[in-house]
Amino acid sequence: MSQDRQLEVCAGSLASCLAAAQGGAARVELCASLETGGVTPSPGMIALARQRLDIGLHVIVRPRGGDFLYSDDEFEVMRRDVLACRELGADGVVLGLLTADGDVDVERSRELVQLAGPMSCTFHRAFDMAREPEQALEQVIASGCRRVLTSGQAPDALEGAALINRLRRQAGARLILMPGGGVRPDNLAELARATGCREFHASARARVSSAMRHRQAGVSMGAAGMDEYDRMETCVETVRAMTDLLRGLD
Repeated sequence: MSQDRQLEVCAGSLASCLAAAQGGAARVELCASLETGGVTPSPGMIALARQRLDIGLHVIVRPRGGDFLYSDDEFEVMRRDVLACRELGADGVVLGLLTADGDVDVERSRELVQLAGPMSCTFHRAFDMAREPEQALEQVIASGCRRVLTSGQAPDALEGAALINRLRRQAGARLILMPGGGVRPDNLAELARATGCREFHASARARVSSAMRHRQAGVSMGAAGMDEYDRMETCVETVRAMTDLLRGLD
């Protein structure tokens, strides 16, 4: 892959982190509870991922699923999680905070960026819930974040490509626009051409069946209808297909 084109893989387990690295990803965004859009993983998970990975490790700092308007207590949790990520050796944190009116919460975001110190700070897809994207971009830049993960306020990044391209041109050298949301091997080249971006975010997951031979029927530990003997993990071959594609782009 060319030096300035990168694939970031959203990983929900150590196995997915290792698959991302094996497939050639530049870094992982480590999350728990991907079915809710991702929340902060445990300290043990962060520490072991840092120990086992030789690629970039960014960690989502999100105290719960749902919206991005946080109480004072939730914000204190985020502050402590940023400090924990620093202590555990993460390369970056991924955060997103909005006001009740749908603007970027610049003051709180800036506080977390300052706590992060030398770590890279990405503003995640909370951006896609902001009411006015061009203004939100300037607010993210003012907060000190240097990357935005976005689908272009659309259901997937290819649908939002025109807005992503406009935002990339608006940001110039001040901030990196990273398309994410529905990014796959079969649309990555088109997305790269349509947006002009150099970094991309994908989960690259495939279904993995449990090795359990005994399967208890009629009892569920999660949401109704969830198959607890299947899970989604990052697929080495899918990651490799995407990194190979990026390497071959002009």
